[in-house]
Amino acid sequence: MSNVEEFIIMRQTLVIKVAGKVQGVFFRQSCREKAEALGITGTVQNQSDGSVLITATGKEPVLSELIEWCKFGPPTAQVEECAVFHAPIRDFERFEILR
Repeated sequence: MSNVEEFIIMRQTLVIKVAGKVQGVFFRQSCREKAEALGITGTVQNQSDGSVLITATGKEPVLSELIEWCKFGPPTAQVEECAVFHAPIRDFERFEILR
């Protein structure tokens, strides 16, 4: 693997804010299941403005898969916006739902 390829797949932490009809539709539980299946660690939490905030640490290819999933969410969700921000790297033991 070249240095460029290694750099591209380095671990990173992203913050993903998902807005729309994303609370009360099992978004957090479904997100945790998706993240665990992808080997991503982090947190997911409802926000007071009705959005869901995800902090996710993993390698680029699987983080991209999580972002694509977040654009739609579970079948009962209606995602209107999915914003992604880079954050300082954070280590988590697992992927947790925060209350």
